[in-house]
Amino acid sequence: MADLPQDSEPHSGPASSPRPGSTSSHPSEITASPPPEPTSSPPSGPTSSPPSGPTSSPPSGPTSPPPSEAAAATLSEQTSSSPSETTSSSPSETTTSSPSEQTSSSPTSPSSGAASSTPDGSSDLPPPLPSPPAPPPVSLAAASPPLTSRPAPGGSGEDDADLGEVTFGDWQAHLGTMTGVGFLTIARRLPALVTQAVRIAWLAGPRDTVAAVTLSMLGGVFTAFGLLATTGVLQALFAAGPTPDRVRAALPALLLVGAAATLRTALQAGAGWAQSRLEPQVARIAERQLYELTSQVDLIRYDDPEFHDSLQRARLRGVAVADSVVDATIDVLTALIGIAAAAGVLGILHPVLLPLLVLAVLPDAWAAVRSARLRYTTMYALIPVSRRKWILTDLMADKNTAAEVRSFTMREFLIRLYDRVAGAEQDAVLRTARKQTVARIIGEALGGVGTAIVYAALGLLLAVGSVALAVAGTAVLAIRTGQSSLANFMFATNRLYEQGLYFTDFLDFCRRAREAVDREPRGPAPSSFTRITAEDVTFRYPGKEDAVLDHVSIHLNHGEVVALVGENGSGKTTLSKILAGLYEPETGRVRWDDTDIADVDQHDLRRHIAVIAQDHTRWPLTVRENIAMGLDKGEQALHDAARVAGADAVVAEMPHGYRTLLDRRFKDGQEPSGGQWQRIAVARGFYRDAPLLICDEPTAALDARAEHALFERIRDHADGRTVLLITHRLASVRYADRIYVLDHGRVAEQGTHDDLMRLDGIYAELYTLQAEAYRTTEAETDTVSTETGTLAT
Repeated sequence: MADLPQDSEPHSGPASSPRPGSTSSHPSEITASPPPEPTSSPPSGPTSSPPSGPTSSPPSGPTSPPPSEAAAATLSEQTSSSPSETTSSSPSETTTSSPSEQTSSSPTSPSSGAASSTPDGSSDLPPPLPSPPAPPPVSLAAASPPLTSRPAPGGSGEDDADLGEVTFGDWQAHLGTMTGVGFLTIARRLPALVTQAVRIAWLAGPRDTVAAVTLSMLGGVFTAFGLLATTGVLQALFAAGPTPDRVRAALPALLLVGAAATLRTALQAGAGWAQSRLEPQVARIAERQLYELTSQVDLIRYDDPEFHDSLQRARLRGVAVADSVVDATIDVLTALIGIAAAAGVLGILHPVLLPLLVLAVLPDAWAAVRSARLRYTTMYALIPVSRRKWILTDLMADKNTAAEVRSFTMREFLIRLYDRVAGAEQDAVLRTARKQTVARIIGEALGGVGTAIVYAALGLLLAVGSVALAVAGTAVLAIRTGQSSLANFMFATNRLYEQGLYFTDFLDFCRRAREAVDREPRGPAPSSFTRITAEDVTFRYPGKEDAVLDHVSIHLNHGEVVALVGENGSGKTTLSKILAGLYEPETGRVRWDDTDIADVDQHDLRRHIAVIAQDHTRWPLTVRENIAMGLDKGEQALHDAARVAGADAVVAEMPHGYRTLLDRRFKDGQEPSGGQWQRIAVARGFYRDAPLLICDEPTAALDARAEHALFERIRDHADGRTVLLITHRLASVRYADRIYVLDHGRVAEQGTHDDLMRLDGIYAELYTLQAEAYRTTEAETDTVSTETGTLAT
């Protein structure tokens, strides 16, 4: 069932709000690209790739970016809001799991042994890692001047808008939570990260996991074997005697070295093959877990700015690095095995060489950790900035805003805003790059000193006769092998730690989302009712002090048509969401007869409710799928719903009938008009054939004649069903059994049309104003028609 739209009022209160649903959704919204990751140095390894799965897919679900003027105003006006509040139309808001690029987002069947989440959203994925200790907050403001002082290129130098996201402020106070750590912290977290990665890899592909780890271990064994065999080769070559005899003596050891190298190469190739098989399986199971949860959490979560930020982190990088975490974990294990092989050989040759080997690599370890910390800090800080930039780029590149951008000559204004946001991002990235370069230079310089000490010590041991020349030669090879393995280990550890930070974002989001999903067993929802009653309902949105609904009580009897009317921001749509079970009231309750809907299974309850929304979703699917929405009631029910809604005429114009794809961006796709989409959305509501039908501004995109016809159809279709009608066009509610007038979140008036006109209150005033406006418009139209006819004569 499509979600009901929110009331358009800013949730802080009902005052002065725009018309609900003033921004209609459109097909291009569905594939709007998510905000790009900040372009600071990409993470090490392959993790700079986009999330696995359909890479062109949108943020989960159909999004509704604002029209250019409204969104530009939002960009200009919101100076103190949190980052998430500035993008209430951003990808993470309206949706969470939608078809991406047609229906390609449906998961492919897993490989043998792959596991998936359970239907109720629970998962076998491991719990999130414990958060590292929180260091003092990172203050970027102290490190650099405010970015709002940056003049706009091509402008007057004055700010077109005070963009809060490009001024370092309170929203960065928590940056240090997972960034101010050192090598010891990484070392402590490494086992937990490895454990989590192995668990998710095991869930995705047990056989491939075993193959990758086992083959890597065997490769390390043959590395050690080859090094030890090298000692025999050198001893034979350095022995006294004729050269041919020494070569013949070394030949068996040479064959062993060659065999060990060949087997090691084959084993490493096999391990790489197993890793490459694991990556898509891990990506699939992580994505499925995320989108099962985002599509299951309560709708109210999407009005919480903190939820948006955590979702953004989980989607942009968290879920994308799941396969990279597994890949880095296997690399860490492989490097550890190589280190163990080299260390074992060095320990056998001479114990002093082992600590010297570690000394040569510690500076590189410090540089890697420092670089990872700087990169993550920057990425974390730039999340709101990148989201702001995404809004601007979408405004300048989207088909549905193109006309308004041109008609209002907004190009230069939007470009100036873009330059300021992109400039802020660029400055932060360049500062990070400078710091990372300094850290790398220091690490490499100290590493060179350490390497020199290692070879000096080896030369000293050789000079005093502590080791033989053949042993010294083997030691050189072992040291180089050990250094290579240690370097690989530090690189893989750095990558694992860095990706682990993002992976922890993903795990933390999944944990919080899982906690937010109601797991308590509840009884079945009633399939019908005699009366629906909302008793003393109060509701406010997260982070808002003012209540949108304040002690509201209404009732709907079976078979009645009940209307909710009132000015913008009065709480009509919010109340309808509560009646639909999409929101839970802060106080009060909603009952179907004697059953409190809070005590029943919400998914089951929603099966008995149909919604016709003004800002309905325009799914990039066929006509049939847009009406049926996953239900299969048969062809007759489909045709009946289309006929009652007037959508049968729309289908008749489509080249492939009900099989026509409603998205012009695909081959043979069609683009219905706003009114045609409205009829399809109405058919969607009728197709559910539910006892409660909620119509929220169902005629917003229709002309007067079509509006009248649709209301006639709704009344005819009711036929024993209960209809809750929300509309601003009061002429449409004259024949409702009961009308509730909401004003500032309270029921101000109630009764029939005649009762309310006699009351001469809010309803009578609004109805009279609309009637006079209609009569004036009609008279002007008649006058124009008469004058036109006279001129023609």
